[in-house]
Amino acid sequence: MSSHSPVVSIGIDFGTSNTVIALATGDGRVEGIRFDHGGSSHSVYPTAMCFWEEGPGNVRVAGGPWAIAQFLEGDSVHRFIQSFKTFAASSAFNFTQIFRNRYKFEDLLATFLRTVARNAGAGFELAAPTIMVGRPVRFAGGNPDDALAMQRYQTAFDTLGAGHARYVYEPVGAAFSFARQLNRDATVLVADFGGGTSDFSVMRFSRDRGTLRAEPLGHAGIGIAGDTFDFRIVDHVVSPRLGKGSNYRSFGKVLSIPSHYYSNLARWHQLAMMKGSGDLRELRELSRTALNPEPLLDFITIVELDLGFALYRAVSDAKVALSARESVDFRFQSEGIDIRAKITRDDFEDWIADDIERLGATVDQVLTKAGVKAHEIEKVFLTGGTSFVPAVQRLFVDRFGSERLTSADQFESIAYGLALIGQTPDPDRWTVAASVPDSVSA
Repeated sequence: MSSHSPVVSIGIDFGTSNTVIALATGDGRVEGIRFDHGGSSHSVYPTAMCFWEEGPGNVRVAGGPWAIAQFLEGDSVHRFIQSFKTFAASSAFNFTQIFRNRYKFEDLLATFLRTVARNAGAGFELAAPTIMVGRPVRFAGGNPDDALAMQRYQTAFDTLGAGHARYVYEPVGAAFSFARQLNRDATVLVADFGGGTSDFSVMRFSRDRGTLRAEPLGHAGIGIAGDTFDFRIVDHVVSPRLGKGSNYRSFGKVLSIPSHYYSNLARWHQLAMMKGSGDLRELRELSRTALNPEPLLDFITIVELDLGFALYRAVSDAKVALSARESVDFRFQSEGIDIRAKITRDDFEDWIADDIERLGATVDQVLTKAGVKAHEIEKVFLTGGTSFVPAVQRLFVDRFGSERLTSADQFESIAYGLALIGQTPDPDRWTVAASVPDSVSA
């Protein structure tokens, strides 16, 4: 942003997997913050932190790509935290111990945002006049407490001197970004597919004497998204190769390897935590009595040598490739481990069939809440990488027709829309906390 156009609004899309920041000026321009790391400029900042000690009591922390680099270097004892947004609405999560300190969720969020500010450079100031923060329609978790999550968000921003931050449903931010393209009145369904949650909003957009007006009709969300689809591949391809479903012998009986060890494969960073939980020791003991010890020994190697990041990168690459191809040759090869399998799109769609059905039920739910029928939706705006999965595309084509579907940048649309909302004459009217009016002007 140029010096003569000061930032008047900041949009913060704090995501499960990635975080994106956009800055808006009073003249209507919006730019995303770029993060320079490893010789490249990135528009997204991985939602991750790595803590380590440099001498007794001197705890350091890195965020985003710097956190991943620090974790992979592994030169010192460290604690890696990723996707902690999934705990925002969990009353069961009170704190996590990092070296000698306890961190509540709000402490983690405040610490993470400090790393963002440190690496963002000029323009990103949490003292900006207007800060718009995205939040999911429905937080992740089995029984999410939305009020608790928002209380934790507020505490974190208060800690940073940004208690004036406002909160907007993430798909509403995406909708506002998309609405600038409309040249006529339209009822729009916005589908935002993140890492941990998928959120849906129905909005009615119109223009009155050049002023964009929006009527929020309904919102719905569900804790199924990109990370869920990754885990389906892990569960069906990787876990069996690492011993899931195999047997060991105990006191003359043949028993199944307990499946709970494989739940740690849901996210790659959870594997590193097995070192301190006792799980790794138990796996070593099981490998000595396993009927086929090699798969368990490979599992142990992945944990000991911190290979989870490379493993999940291979899984994610396979998922992305299946959006363009009918089959993919999955392969993970490292430190003597060689996992390979042919995955067809039909296989993958079988594995995610229940997830797709639940996503479809949530789409039907948002239409019911909005009081509209599928044929009354004039545009469907899809955002997020998972929206490119063919089974997800078909879900929307079957309900609305391909001609009504449109999409935009899979990462930046929410943050841009949030920053634009902050430029409006009355941004409070777009926030979750404010009562939903019959019509709001932008």
